[in-house]
Amino acid sequence: MRYDVGPYGIAYARMAPRDWNARSYDSVSAPQQEWGAAVVARLELHGDETVLDAGAGTGRVSEMVLARLPHGHLIAVDGSPSMAALARERLPADRVSVICADLLELELPQPVDAVISTATFHWVMDHDRLFGRMRAALRPGGRFVAQCGGEGNIARVRAIDREVSSRTPFAEHLAAMAEIWNYASVAATRERLERAGFEVSACGIAAAPTTPPQPREFLEAVIFAPHLELLPQSLRTPFIDATLAELGDPVVLDYQRLNWDAVAR
Repeated sequence: MRYDVGPYGIAYARMAPRDWNARSYDSVSAPQQEWGAAVVARLELHGDETVLDAGAGTGRVSEMVLARLPHGHLIAVDGSPSMAALARERLPADRVSVICADLLELELPQPVDAVISTATFHWVMDHDRLFGRMRAALRPGGRFVAQCGGEGNIARVRAIDREVSSRTPFAEHLAAMAEIWNYASVAATRERLERAGFEVSACGIAAAPTTPPQPREFLEAVIFAPHLELLPQSLRTPFIDATLAELGDPVVLDYQRLNWDAVAR
């Protein structure tokens, strides 16, 4: 692991759990932006705080946070180099530190006033370590407001994925694919947060059925991007075709969003 010094003297690990096609994701991320706006609205701010956006992606939700920090500072962190690069293009360098780092390895020189995260943590398999890193990043009394996929998230989509992935010729490439999603329950999340040093004021799961405006592009760029990386180019379009055929028209994705509000003890 190599450590570099980013803007404002922040040391960060130059490691990425996986990269993304940031521009493709950015073009189809309207659902994530809508969910993100609701999370931003829950975060109480005076406007002069330093806020960590954990899993900032291309910076769309970061912009919403920044609009509420006229006299504050934002630290936008993402593990994908291409996501972080696009966020740097989007966000003003004088008010935002964009750093590429694995959230499980993140260390900040000074604690922040709040942590916000949207549509990210279900990609992180170790929530105990993750919450421990978020607590270490926060000052006592700092707010931790987040949302990600929770228990039961895209259950129908995942069932279709298992069936399509078992077919020839996809199976030989996808059969050994490791678990890529961590859709935690409310009880497990509350317990982990409390163990990490948080007082939890709210934690729950809400259904959010979604029809993306560009279903094919959304499946390619968001849900099945890890699958397509394992498939040869010639099988990527047939895999999405087969999945779309099973999903039907209109495409409705059975999202379940896990939300929590907590305060660092």
